[in-house]
Amino acid sequence: MSPRRTVWCARMALLLAATLITSAASAQTNVRFALNSTFEGPSAPFLLPLDKGYFRAEGLNVTIEPGVDSMQAIKRVASGDYDIGFADINTLIKFRDSNPAASVNAIFMLYNRPAFAVIGRISRGISKPKDLEDKILGAPNSDGAFTQWPIFVKANGIDASKVKIENVSLPVREPMLAAGQVDAITGSSFTAYIDLKDKGVPVNDIAVLLMADYGVELYGDAIIVNSKFGADHPESVRGFLRAFMRGLKDTLKQPSAAVESVLKRNSQTKKTIEIERLTMVIRENIATAEAKANGYGNIDGERFARALDQIALTYKFKAAKPKLSDIFDPSFLPSATERRIN
Repeated sequence: MSPRRTVWCARMALLLAATLITSAASAQTNVRFALNSTFEGPSAPFLLPLDKGYFRAEGLNVTIEPGVDSMQAIKRVASGDYDIGFADINTLIKFRDSNPAASVNAIFMLYNRPAFAVIGRISRGISKPKDLEDKILGAPNSDGAFTQWPIFVKANGIDASKVKIENVSLPVREPMLAAGQVDAITGSSFTAYIDLKDKGVPVNDIAVLLMADYGVELYGDAIIVNSKFGADHPESVRGFLRAFMRGLKDTLKQPSAAVESVLKRNSQTKKTIEIERLTMVIRENIATAEAKANGYGNIDGERFARALDQIALTYKFKAAKPKLSDIFDPSFLPSATERRIN
């Protein structure tokens, strides 16, 4: 072969390779994902598969945006500005009741138990729910955990009239408990516990009363999808959940390694803090006995019905209470075998 011919062939090979790469990139489906919080330890199962290329292997070009809270994430996905997100399913249930035409459903239950908790100081006499009587509870009106207070009260026979509720703002909640200005607060277990430790409160003086341990049967945070996006791109949604499951398995096996995906996006935090935060979430909210037995991601219909009855203690449904199928679509879930983690 002549030198000119060789050069021509080499150029054609490079052009073909570039064309194939461009074609593959253009074939990827763009997925905009909305978190309900900043990048912290619990975000690792979403960020890890992005860094490891698991989403890309499913033909997805995923971008992940931090958020403020579950309501923001739900509105982002319902509007179509984002395709998939992560939000508290109890907030979703109420949102759908108020907005029946909203285009958003849950598709993967990650927090089999919610992080709603009452956090108290043992030195101030708080170690069990009934101890809250004759005490001061600091509770922001906008706090998701405080929303469940009537459920917690009924489940534990607390005389609510004996509990002084002090409406405090979110930024001063943990500092007030650390300073002894209140006896207990409501909040997220893994957030409040870590913050109190960071403020110098001794570990043996912190009582975390996880509501799920005391009669509250609600589910927690779930992956949600814009219904139109799910209908138009069902295989992309299934691919997203398959990639997520790979990331979740990696995270459960090596939380300390998974946290690296958080640290590279949040320079304001510390590795030890985020490992502890993630470990708490895995232990208390994700890797529960129910999830291990039945497979991660699904919802038990009977428990969901009981949870709806409890939600009715805190919220007046405008229509009839929803059915599980109104809120949760299991059709995108990976197989039962893929959702089991030994």
